[in-house]
This record gives sequence, structure tokens and C-alpha cells, in this order.
Amino acid sequence: MAHLLAPSLLSADFAELRKAVELIEGSEAAWHHIDVMDGVFVPNISFGLPVIKSIRKHARKPFDVHLMIVEPDRYISAFRDAGADHLTVHLEACPHLHRSVQAIKAAGMKAGVAINPHSNVSLLEDVMADIDLVCLMSVNPGFGGQKFIERTYARISALKELRTRSGSQALIEIDGGVGLENARKLVDTGADVLVAGNSVFGAQAPAAAIRSLA
Repeated sequence: MAHLLAPSLLSADFAELRKAVELIEGSEAAWHHIDVMDGVFVPNISFGLPVIKSIRKHARKPFDVHLMIVEPDRYISAFRDAGADHLTVHLEACPHLHRSVQAIKAAGMKAGVAINPHSNVSLLEDVMADIDLVCLMSVNPGFGGQKFIERTYARISALKELRTRSGSQALIEIDGGVGLENARKLVDTGADVLVAGNSVFGAQAPAAAIRSLA
């Protein structure tokens, strides 16, 4: 499978975040995936800027930061300063999405757009050529450990067509319910990046789980 793996720190033991970061650093995983939730855009709260800044000191691999928050534009430079390499905002949270994408790129980061399961991928048409990453949610955002939505495969195919049509180089990232049972099919369908949370940090041997998924 030719793809990148981004273990999600949302599923790690928060009391042992440094160890989780060091595990990813020493593994075949490509990125650290960091979910930021505000309790408004999604019904949960995770970690924010001070936590990202503190764990950044222990990491060399890219930080793939996924903002599940309202008004993300207010925090773009702050997340860059905290150590984000890729910054992903939700289509559903950005009334001026093109401006948000340009602001992320102007801040020196790779720009990603996440899209919820109910949103049609065609809504990305006008920004597809400008972005570096599409985070296709394969569960409803806000909680780890949810069941994978099977319609995701059709959405990957539609996204691949849109990418080709727009001449985009954006990576297709799948976030939610990713594990050994569906990883190969996701990559074969067109996924470039797999986000894995519970299937890594809920495993008896997380390092072996990363090896299997990567």
C-alpha cells in the first residue's frame, strides 16, 4: 500500500502524550494527526495551543492539525507558531473558505479542508486547485471510536474525479473508523493518507499496529 499513515493523538492516553509522540517518531508513521475541538462546532473538547506547543519539542515529523472549531481564521498564526505544518479547516465552519485557505498558505503552512459525511464533495470544486489536502470525514466529527461510514468509498472516487478535473495535487486523507479491515480498500480506492486513532492506540501493541497499517 503506497500511502501515508497519520496516527491520531486524540486516541492516545493524554497523561502520556509525550510517550505517544515518541512512539510515532520511532515508527513507520509519516505524520502526527492532532484533532482540535472546541465544544461548539463539535460536541467535545480536546487539546489546544499550549499542548501542541509542548509536544512539538519532542517531534520532528510533521504535525497535521485538524481544526474542528468555529471561526478558525482567528487562530491561523497561533497554530503555526505552536508548530502546525498542515492546518485543516472544515468547509462547514468557513463561510469564506477561499480566504481561509489563502490565509493558511500565507502563514507558511500546507492548507487542508475537511468535509463532513453529509456534505457533497462537489462543494470543494472552487477551492480544490488551491489546497494541499482534503480530509474526508468517514465518521461524524467529534468523537473517536465511531463506526466507519461505508459510503466513504464512493466519496473517495468522486473526489479523485474532481481532483483530476481541477488539476489539483491535493492529497486525499481519510479520518474516522480506519483499521486493518478497511485500510487496503481505502488506499486501493484512492486514499493517500490514513488517519488511525483507536486502531493504533487501542491496540495491545501500538507499534505493531502502525507497522501493519503503514
